[in-house]
Amino acid sequence: MSGLMEVYKNECVPQLMKEFGYKNIMEVPKLLKVTLNMGLGEAVQNSKIIESAAQEMTLLAGQKAVVTKAKKSIAGFKLREGMPIGCRVTLRKDMMFDFLNKLINISLPRVRDFRGVSPKGFDGRGNFSMGLKEHIIFPEIDYDKIDKIKGMNITITTTAKTDEEGRFLLRALGMPFRK
Repeated sequence: MSGLMEVYKNECVPQLMKEFGYKNIMEVPKLLKVTLNMGLGEAVQNSKIIESAAQEMTLLAGQKAVVTKAKKSIAGFKLREGMPIGCRVTLRKDMMFDFLNKLINISLPRVRDFRGVSPKGFDGRGNFSMGLKEHIIFPEIDYDKIDKIKGMNITITTTAKTDEEGRFLLRALGMPFRK
């Protein structure tokens, strides 16, 4: 069992039960999945970018990235239906906890001028999304081998019913929210 999973079971669950008055342990919100998404609009001109992005995402997620394709043709963007336009990975269970542990304890503290994650990324149902401008904050990415700095979206899906519960769960796991 990974370190963050033990923190969840031993510390977060009792805190959440006390804070929100849950009577049953099954009522306590839990993490369902973490989705990493990289949208690469510049891939329309250069298809090599997608391959390198997929390899880098596979490295940092520990799971093979899926290349996403355009659903519609948009003439203004010189985009045809079916063209590769990004990549994504969905992590669950142990892989999800390992990635979150790495994100919270290693990668986010490495960001320059880091003042915390914005707490405004909740969707009203307890799920949290955040964007990273640079994927090079992860230790697996070798700065010398990358061709271009890419951003990515990270979405954390929980079973929490409200944003307040989701925020409390993520804060208990160690997510450094801004005050």
